Amino acid sequence: MSGRELIPREGPVILIGNHVSYLDPPALGVACPRQVYFMAKVELFRIPLFGYIIGALGAFPVKRGAPDRKAIKRALEILASGKVLGIFPEGTRIMTGELGPAEEGAALLALRTGACLVPAGIRGTRGPGPVRIVFGEPVPQEDLNPKDRASVRILTDRAMERIRALLEEADKLGEAI
Repeated sequence: MSGRELIPREGPVILIGNHVSYLDPPALGVACPRQVYFMAKVELFRIPLFGYIIGALGAFPVKRGAPDRKAIKRALEILASGKVLGIFPEGTRIMTGELGPAEEGAALLALRTGACLVPAGIRGTRGPGPVRIVFGEPVPQEDLNPKDRASVRILTDRAMERIRALLEEADKLGEAI
């Protein structure tokens, strides 16, 4: 694991990373020095016991495929209270291990709230071998206009490029969490 010191100790943070396995949220949650409140697909909350457990750990449901006002409201509440929100911008697991196309929700929330957008590259959660997580510098957004729709795409692209670079770093890292 590398870069934990890059996560602000206080204030709103959106923690983003690549997503290849169901183990990514717990791995990222353990690696982060602060509690992470993850958005999770609503279907996971329908699994007996599992849904209860992830809810008790701070996860909250999001309906995929269309804007989910309830999930957005919950995300805004988390950020307004200075907590860490966890989002996988790809919106689903990408089994190849490569980065998939990103949804714009994390960037939109960061621009709307001023939350720090911290990227992470995650390797090893599909096995075999050690789990490696590399956190990166917050993605710069000071030069973007929160009211400009094009800024959301620009920030999304910047974030995914950062994650891509962190994945390369994670490939070189031999330390397990």
